[in-house]
Formats: sequence, structure tokens, C-alpha cells
Amino acid sequence: MRLVQTIFLSLCLIPVAFGSPNAQRLKPVDLELAFVVDASGSIDEEEMALQRQGYATALAHPRVLKAIKSGILQSISVAYIEFAGFECTRLTVGWGRITDKKSAQEYGAKILAAKRNLCFGGNAVSEALAFAAATIDANKFEGTRRVIDISGDGPNTMGEQVELVRDAIVKKRIIINALAIRRESMPDLPQYFRDSVTGGPGSFVMKAKDRRSFAEAIRRKLVREIADRTPWPENRRASSMN
Repeated sequence: MRLVQTIFLSLCLIPVAFGSPNAQRLKPVDLELAFVVDASGSIDEEEMALQRQGYATALAHPRVLKAIKSGILQSISVAYIEFAGFECTRLTVGWGRITDKKSAQEYGAKILAAKRNLCFGGNAVSEALAFAAATIDANKFEGTRRVIDISGDGPNTMGEQVELVRDAIVKKRIIINALAIRRESMPDLPQYFRDSVTGGPGSFVMKAKDRRSFAEAIRRKLVREIADRTPWPENRRASSMN
């Protein structure tokens, strides 16, 4: 429990990097994008392989690469994070810069080669979001936009209240988008993600029928996230703009 509380507290206390003296030493990119991926007990080895392949394939897709090239800096930075139960979140593949097909394929290969962290027991969504926000603050990149891209097939079942974590993250000008993976026992999951998980201007939820259609859903989601130019409101609560 101490780990979750420490990460959550850091969200409230660590200043936003924009405009800080240290920001001048960071590598500029159009977007800092943290993939937060469900690796809980509801996902077997075949589904895990399909899920990872989906991200690897999507990153190197021509439409995604075209979206990256449409940016002013023509580059994005990404991190691949997997989460499961309490204190099971880990940075599976660290932050890397994507500028072209070669760098996208190299990063995708790292995702596919990573060992699975066998740690189950539920869905610590709030912990995963807090972890992602902390690593965005700590990385060596400075994006004009900062986004957490979470995918999963279940709600938060442990740790801090996810709405509180979401609001703290959005206050740091980090957008949270979600991909809800269809699960017959949870037909209201997309609405749950809209109400409790996503936040920030232009934030959205997409749906995937199953993990076999994961690559297509991730590709569409990536293009939308990279191409998005929704401005932050100056006089409104960003967390209300779902």
C-alpha cells in the first residue's frame, strides 16, 4: 500500500515540467505517449502475445508513421507499461523516440521480446495510471502534449479511488484515453472508462471486440492520439472534458 500512496502523493506534489529550468535539457517531441496495458490474470499467453503484437504492428503502420510525420517535430516518445494486481505495475519497455519505420520496428521488437511479469490478482488501474504519470514526469523527453493510453477488460478493483488519481493526473496536463476490450460479463465497461478513467481535453474511449481485433483498434487509436490538436482550456476544469 505504501508504494501506491507514494506514487499518488507524487502526482500531487511534482511540478509540471513545462517551463521548468530542467525542461531545456529534455529532448523535444510532439507527443509523450505512455501505453498502459492489462496483463492481469484474465489474459492468457495467447492473448498476451496478440496484445503485444497489436502494439508492435500499430507503431510501424504507414498511417501511424504518416501521423507522426505530420507533427512539427516529426517525432514522438513512447513507453510500454504492463499492469495487473496490487504493486504489479512495471515499465516493461522504457521510453524511446519514434521518428520513422526503423525506430518503430525496433521499439516493437522490444515489446515482443520482453518477459512477462507473472503477477496477477486483479486490476490495479489507479496504480497503473499513477505509475504512468510519474514516468512521464521523470523521462528525458519534453512533449508538446502528454498522453496516457490505457487498455483493459475490467475496472479498477484495488488501490486508490481511480477517479481521484485521474483528476490528479489531468491537473498535470496529462490526457488519459482508453481502449475497452469487450468482455461479455462487463457490457458497461466503455461507459465506466468514460466516467471514471479518461480525462483531459479531447479524451476518448474506443472499443475492441476482442484481442484478435486489437491491432486495428490500437492503430486507429494511435492515429487519433498523434494527430489530435485539442487545446487545453484556460478557465475550465480539464477533467470535465471527457
